[in-house]
Amino acid sequence: MKKIHASAVAIQNQAILLRGPSGAGKSDLALRLIGEGATLICDDYVELEILGGQVWAHTPKNIAGLIEVRGLGIVSQPYVSGVSVALVCDLVQVSEIERLPDPPQYEQLLNIAVPRMDVDYRAASTPARIRLALDRRSEIWPSELGADF
Repeated sequence: MKKIHASAVAIQNQAILLRGPSGAGKSDLALRLIGEGATLICDDYVELEILGGQVWAHTPKNIAGLIEVRGLGIVSQPYVSGVSVALVCDLVQVSEIERLPDPPQYEQLLNIAVPRMDVDYRAASTPARIRLALDRRSEIWPSELGADF
């Protein structure tokens, strides 16, 4: 297993990795997604492994079920572990987000191409954009493009 700095949530049995530097808003965005029905996988660090040609996200045991909520501290939250990674979201400034990215972006995780998108965690529409990206994943990121990554 490989440990990376990211938070992760599951939506409809699909893992979304939320990446960014410390203080970028990973926990805040995870909490907003959880508030809309997602389930915590982990906050701050995630363990990745390849199973069946896919990247899977696992919860590190020492932080299982814990999320940092600014102003409240570390709180416990229901969580899941062992979810296939469907999308990587990099938290960036809105000025860094390409309006019409072409070609679609992929991230190489453990030598597997995974769909990737930039998001502004502050935008009210970010959780909706993430859900839309998951719903339209096969249209936005054709698998044959990812194979050539």
